[in-house]
Amino acid sequence: MTFEQIVFYFFAAVLVFAASMVITIRNPVKAAMFLVLAFFSAAGLWMLLEAEFLAIVLVLVYVGAVMVLFLFVVMMLDINLVRLREGFGEYLPFGGLVAVLMVAEMGVILAVGFGSDRLPAPHPANYSNTRELGNLLYTVYAYPFEIAAVILLAAIVAAIALTLRRRPETKYQNPAKQVQVQRGERVRLVRMAAEKKN
Repeated sequence: MTFEQIVFYFFAAVLVFAASMVITIRNPVKAAMFLVLAFFSAAGLWMLLEAEFLAIVLVLVYVGAVMVLFLFVVMMLDINLVRLREGFGEYLPFGGLVAVLMVAEMGVILAVGFGSDRLPAPHPANYSNTRELGNLLYTVYAYPFEIAAVILLAAIVAAIALTLRRRPETKYQNPAKQVQVQRGERVRLVRMAAEKKN
């Protein structure tokens, strides 16, 4: 067994463990931390596949931005997600069946679809997968890339529209009323008699 295979099996085992803990643990903050560990393990696997750009983007975007935002939302809103996960045992047999089918399909693909003669040739020293990815995204897949961007923008607007509520217990400012206010409504001049010192 080569060193690359040992590293691959190590990252794969950590990734499977972290992913299983994400869906089984009841604490949402701990689940988010295990998801961060899963992202780091997936980034390590992408580094082994010589996809350095995708690995760095996964760490910077998902771990550095998305997961931090998710943790802030979970901690600030105090969402009781434990109640949402109480019915986990009811769906465990169906989820287990789906997991066994997926493992069987991956085993068939690994056993039949790949062989030592199908391994790609090593890249030259000046090869840049970032340049190749940019060439593919902005030439061959330009329209799907733009459509995905529009769909993500629509999802962001829809999420904001769905979660924007007027709750009576929260205080908020009305910018239209703030702009229309007059000086007399904000400032009150008080005239006081001067004091004489003895």
